[in-house]
Amino acid sequence: MDDLMKAGNLRPYKAIMDNLYDGVCFIDRDKKIVYWNKGAEVITGFTSSEAVGTRCGDSAHLAVEERGINLSVDFCPISEMESGADFSEREVYLHHKDGHLVPVLARAISLRDAGGGVIGAAQIFSENLSKNAVVQRIEELQRLALIDPLTGLANRRHAEINLRAKLEEMKRYGWQLGVLFADIDHFKRINDEHGHETGDRVLKTAAKTFLHGIRSFDMAARWGGEEFLIILENVTKNQLLAIAEKLRILIEQSSISADTGIIHPTISVGATIVLPEDDSDSLLKRIDRLMYVSKTAGRNRVTID
Repeated sequence: MDDLMKAGNLRPYKAIMDNLYDGVCFIDRDKKIVYWNKGAEVITGFTSSEAVGTRCGDSAHLAVEERGINLSVDFCPISEMESGADFSEREVYLHHKDGHLVPVLARAISLRDAGGGVIGAAQIFSENLSKNAVVQRIEELQRLALIDPLTGLANRRHAEINLRAKLEEMKRYGWQLGVLFADIDHFKRINDEHGHETGDRVLKTAAKTFLHGIRSFDMAARWGGEEFLIILENVTKNQLLAIAEKLRILIEQSSISADTGIIHPTISVGATIVLPEDDSDSLLKRIDRLMYVSKTAGRNRVTID
């Protein structure tokens, strides 16, 4: 590396290159990597000691183009420089040490001796933020597709996926699973008498109460309208009843101020322990029936079977 630095008049800039956010590597005439800065370590996951001494196309310098074609040979800047080019720029995907692909914009320049002969090449690669932004946006849209926008809880689709997964885990590992189905009492009356904005505040209050009243590994979801589904892992029937009663009391004790007065919402709850023969359809029908038992018995109560 020292010979390449000296011949290319790069030694004074080494301290700067060492600390660039962009990845910088030097490749000699034998297509060996002789320099690998901290930026390259961050972008690729390969340390300098892992990269230096390897050749173009080895793990640390392995790239593919957008169509998936391996560029192990063509991506080596020495090949381009020896054909007469002094500069190249291309968008590629580098293989990260963890296995995923990182979109980068790679620029290469030739390093020549005093006589003009190619002695190596410097390659600078920076993360292609426009492509990363697209990936991040897709991930965000996927996340939003599983979240209820009003309450911030999991939505019905997310709850259905989670419930099916938990049923499989329960059957495989013999875990106990409990489910609650809660409905806000007289919600139509709240909307009619106090307005939909106040109704939304009631939904948000209930959602926060459910979220704060369960454990971090349990799930609270807005099932639809004023209905909520809560999935609880590793609970006995007595524990399930205690949690349901706690949530019912917390909702009852909450208050929402509106121009039309103070609202003290209540909930009717159906609760059940999942049976070995249950599938999601039979389970949902049972807790829906139990919730309506609470409704017809006077509301603001828990019914458990």
